[in-house]
Amino acid sequence: MSKSPKTPETSPVADFEKALAELEQVVAAMERGEQSLDQSLASYERGIALYRQCQSALEQAEQRVTLVTNAADPDAQTPFRESDAD
Repeated sequence: MSKSPKTPETSPVADFEKALAELEQVVAAMERGEQSLDQSLASYERGIALYRQCQSALEQAEQRVTLVTNAADPDAQTPFRESDAD
């Protein structure tokens, strides 16, 4: 029996979107300045974990784009540069 494709709810893109939305909520809560010190520290720790999760998902997406690009045109191996993203 073949594996079923990932559903949108469990795909890396959905995971990224969910993590990014939660990170935005954490940042907004911290910016309001209504949290205690303990709550702020917990929010900061959660924010760092979410940031790392988002960063990892973006790196995976970049690798997939590179693989697809290389498969489509192996001679067009132009490395991604930060300045290209601006």
